[in-house]
Amino acid sequence: MSNNGTDQPRLKQRFRDEISPRLFEEFGYENVMQVPRVAKVVVNSGVGEALGQGGAAILENCVADMTSICGQKPVINKAKKSIANFKLREGNNVGVSCTLRGARMWEFLDRTINAALPRVRDFQGVSRTAFDGRGNYSLGIREQIIYPEIDYGNVDKVRGLQVNIITTARTDAEGRRLLELLGFPFERNQ
Repeated sequence: MSNNGTDQPRLKQRFRDEISPRLFEEFGYENVMQVPRVAKVVVNSGVGEALGQGGAAILENCVADMTSICGQKPVINKAKKSIANFKLREGNNVGVSCTLRGARMWEFLDRTINAALPRVRDFQGVSRTAFDGRGNYSLGIREQIIYPEIDYGNVDKVRGLQVNIITTARTDAEGRRLLELLGFPFERNQ
């Protein structure tokens, strides 16, 4: 980032210059404010194994990984109720999550699309059906080590991430088109 504050993340710049006008034209909106955009990105990681021996160290490692991936310190999520079969008590630490907005969100999306997803082994594209009916997308990542910020030598255990992309789109078609134009590599229809 430069000191004058005019530098924007390149994905956000591309959204403003190319993607937003294209969506406006394709869907025939009457107002520019109707064009769907990414509102926030929520990144979650469950650490159920933190309930056993050495739980504090496991949780600490997960927080460190999430901090380097997201660029901000995550919130530690606690269990809301006790479940005896899972040896879970109310108040136990069960996961970490980050909510990204603004420049950090755009940088994270850019890194996910252009650096992390291409590093997935045997990558065929992300699912086209992981929308919730309101244009929001949920992406499951099996290994946190696909992000270039993670030092492979310092990883204690490979953990998965859940990336939820919350958009202002009203339908799945609008949300899918927005993500396609942003560069999400959706799987091809067979």
